[in-house]
Amino acid sequence: MIHVQDLAFSYGSIPVLKNISLTLEEGKIYGLLGENGVGKTTLLTLLCGLKEVNKGIIEVDGVRPFSRRPDFLEQVYYLPDDVAPLPVSALSFARNTGRFRPNFNMDVFREVMRELETDPEKKMNKMSAGQLKKTYISFALASRAKYLFLDEPTNGLDIPSKAQFRSALMKYTDEQATIVISTHQVRDLENIIDPIIILDRQDVLLNEDLARITEKLYFDYGTTLHPDSLYSEQIPGGFIQVYPNAEGLESKVNVEALFNAVHANKELIKKMFDRK
Repeated sequence: MIHVQDLAFSYGSIPVLKNISLTLEEGKIYGLLGENGVGKTTLLTLLCGLKEVNKGIIEVDGVRPFSRRPDFLEQVYYLPDDVAPLPVSALSFARNTGRFRPNFNMDVFREVMRELETDPEKKMNKMSAGQLKKTYISFALASRAKYLFLDEPTNGLDIPSKAQFRSALMKYTDEQATIVISTHQVRDLENIIDPIIILDRQDVLLNEDLARITEKLYFDYGTTLHPDSLYSEQIPGGFIQVYPNAEGLESKVNVEALFNAVHANKELIKKMFDRK
């Protein structure tokens, strides 16, 4: 389990995160959403120990990530948005780098590369951006890490590759793993992320599973605007709109509409989902 309490972080005199608190449980795929510049990437690098908090606490299974303990690092893998085009084949990269990860599975790496239709014999600096990203995704999944942090993993992937990525993520990650995916491409991932975290610079606006979101909010795809609508957007044939689920009806979450509704009604949403 990951526990974050009153986290603050700045780059010099420029604050990025302030008073961030949240808990991440095992066996879930979290979608980490937020506007540009709110600190999603910074949060991921803090969680995996690449940066040290300025204030507050991060504990992963009771360990402070920046202690960089070997037993902690073995359980964590961070995949950045920008990946390095190394002058070696994907297989050589996997063999050499996988040695430092006791749970790394070379067979899984080969299988994921095959499912993502990427040649493991090809040098990484000769790959397209999409092929390179798929090579690193394959390594991330083959690492068998308990905690997997993925920053914009679908950037650079074409439409078929995005479907292959979703399939591989579900197939090759352990049921007890904790996965956090930072993304702007919510439509690429909205069928697999649950719970959803919406981050603001000074707060976590939402950290809830889909069941509780639909308990509190109704997502309407009709033709008539509701008087209590928190957000609405015209679509072909009508509207997608979000409003309080006063009647306890079932609906399907539209993550983009949810994000926009939360940002347009920050205090109301926080009060609506307050567990205190």
